[in-house]
Amino acid sequence: MTPDPKSERRSERARLAILGAAFDLVSRKGFAKVTIEAIAAQAGVGKPTIYRWWPSKGAVVLEAMNEELGDDFGFPDTGDITADLTTQITAVSQRLITGRMSEAFKGVLGEAQNDPALMKAFRETILEPSIAECRARLDSAVAAGELRSDVPTDVMIDLLYAPIHYRHFLGFGDDAVRRSAELVQHVMLGLRPRPGAE
Repeated sequence: MTPDPKSERRSERARLAILGAAFDLVSRKGFAKVTIEAIAAQAGVGKPTIYRWWPSKGAVVLEAMNEELGDDFGFPDTGDITADLTTQITAVSQRLITGRMSEAFKGVLGEAQNDPALMKAFRETILEPSIAECRARLDSAVAAGELRSDVPTDVMIDLLYAPIHYRHFLGFGDDAVRRSAELVQHVMLGLRPRPGAE
C-alpha cells in the first residue's frame, strides 16, 4: 500500500505541534505541573494521539528537548583546548541551566530515575553523543600535547561537567554560568602536561 503523503504531512505537523507545546508548557510551568492533557490541548490534538507515539510525558518532553537542542553543543576546535572548553561549557551552562531548557532537563532526568526506558533514551540521545564529541576533542588535545596523557579522558569529562550539574540540581544555576570560565581554568591546572613528566 502506498503511503499517503498528505497523511504523513499531517502527522509531522501534529508531531511538531505536540513537541512545541510540551517544551513551551514545561519551560513556563515546570515539568511536574504539566499534564498530557494540557499538552494535547495546546497542540490541538487528542490525548490518544500522544500516547500512540510516546509512552509517557517524560518521553514526549525528552524528544521536545532533542528537537529544541539540535546541534547546539558541538565542540569547537580552534587549537586552544582551554578556550574551546570555556566556550562549550559556558554554552551548556547558559542553555541547560538558566535558559528555557532548564525545567525540561531537570524534569526528564528526575523522572528517569524511576523509568529505566526513559533513562536509556536520555543517555542515548543527549548524554552519549555529547560525551563522544567531548572525548574526541579531548583526545585531540592530548595528542597535540595540550593535556596530560596519563589521565583518562572520561575522568577529564567528569571533572569538567560534574560541577555544572551539581550546581544546577542544588539550585545554584546562575552561579554555575558565572563561574564556567573559572571552573575550566582550575581544572586545566591539573590537566596540563607537567614539566619534566613523560
